[in-house]
Amino acid sequence: MAHLYRNRQAGMTLIEVLIALLILVISLLGAAGMQLNALKYTASALMSTQASFVAYAMLDRMRANSGGDYRVSAVEQVSPTVTGVVGHDLSEFKRNIRDFGGETARGEIAVIGQQVNITLQWDDARAGKHEGDSGAFTLSSRIAGNAGVSAS
Repeated sequence: MAHLYRNRQAGMTLIEVLIALLILVISLLGAAGMQLNALKYTASALMSTQASFVAYAMLDRMRANSGGDYRVSAVEQVSPTVTGVVGHDLSEFKRNIRDFGGETARGEIAVIGQQVNITLQWDDARAGKHEGDSGAFTLSSRIAGNAGVSAS
């Protein structure tokens, strides 16, 4: 009877330990990959949220000064000679775009009658799979009054 207990295995073999470690390492790498994806998507969502804040702030300025001419095909083209409330609003809009999206960020304000479209574009390569991917946000609304018509 004594030799029956000698053949019996006690503890784990080295191969079992190695397989357990391999499974642990693979699952940790998977968790790290999911964490990196979450960081990318969080950064992209942050940029979209900031773009909406900038666009809504500009829309509020346009509503407060509904008689101003805010039509701008590209915010970069805002002339420094534009004065008054409209000039101040457009220069603030341009600064806000640069602050949130960097030098490559672009903005556009299209006004057709009472319909206003504010579009922002920025480099969203951190969230994309390719260099040069861009994010975009467009806000469309209607403004009462003479929005888009110069107060001459």
